Amino acid sequence: MPTAQRFRGPVLPDGEPRDLYVVDGRITYEPQAGAETAAQGWIVPGLVDAHCHLGLDDFGATDDEATEQQALADRDGGALLIRDAGSAADTRWIHDRDDLPRLIRCGRHIAATRRYIRGYAHEVEPEDLATYAAQEARNGDGWIKLVGDWISRDEGDLAPSFPADAFAAAIAAAHAEGAKVTAHCFGHGVLPGLIEAGIDCIEHGTGLTEDLVDAMVEHGTRLVPTVMQLDKFPEHAAAGRERFPDYAATMTDLYDRMPSTLMAAYEAGVPIYAGSDGGGISRHGNIAGEVEALVRIGMPAHDALGAASWRAREWLGVDGLEEGASADFVVYDRDPVADLSVLRTPSAIVLRGVAVSRGR
Repeated sequence: MPTAQRFRGPVLPDGEPRDLYVVDGRITYEPQAGAETAAQGWIVPGLVDAHCHLGLDDFGATDDEATEQQALADRDGGALLIRDAGSAADTRWIHDRDDLPRLIRCGRHIAATRRYIRGYAHEVEPEDLATYAAQEARNGDGWIKLVGDWISRDEGDLAPSFPADAFAAAIAAAHAEGAKVTAHCFGHGVLPGLIEAGIDCIEHGTGLTEDLVDAMVEHGTRLVPTVMQLDKFPEHAAAGRERFPDYAATMTDLYDRMPSTLMAAYEAGVPIYAGSDGGGISRHGNIAGEVEALVRIGMPAHDALGAASWRAREWLGVDGLEEGASADFVVYDRDPVADLSVLRTPSAIVLRGVAVSRGR
């Protein structure tokens, strides 16, 4: 007979105190004779980083050893499910590692030629966008990532990466392959066409306006704002001010309005999820920081934690703490809703039914 372990305490999201048992890597609430108590505390469905970049650093793809360390950092921060929002590395080998987080890959970013970070993306012309969208849809784990806008040196400001009809064709091509589509979007101009074309998710979303928020609600479009990444907008503005003053002004304005923009989407009912944007200039293992950032701009703590746990798992089609689900959860020694700082110091992390040692 498999050995049972018992975890005791309030189980989120409802906070009802329960005995949760792990048997053969699965969750059960049926009492198990002889089960030893492994940990007590607040039990939270495994955290989710819905915008992360495994296998990526400042210069492009990392080797497998560096990627492994990134994944371990995320896991040790409680993120047991990652939606990788674009990577230049082939990270599908992570699926074979039971000690690393569950991974949903978007494949490689798709960007306009010479209009994105060097070494990160497939850089394509508008007429090739749909072809690459279909290709990445077949190569990924049910998602693709488009670069919706970026600075145009010709215009000296943010501008859409492709015409609206090219984006629409790419979204249709990915959907035909059974994949969902998300896009990096800082500014306003690219958003109307993407939302109207049925894009599934928007990353960042600082260019949203009231009418676009209403359109997102109507179309069921999701939002992953990556607030910690948006906090870097003043740096981007300062770096570009001398050569691209219009771009600097745009980034400053977007940053100044960011809290009210995102909270307008939240209050209107746009589903929002937490993403750290780990990779490149943002460090891995900091999904706790993004939950804190969501609360800082006005989201209630319970909803912010749900955006990085049970609600995000449901959105991505991965079980939470239901009877029979894989035992993926985190235990904290105090209520994380009352004190978000405890998210940085989990007392136990259980992945696929195994308690993992942090730092290994």
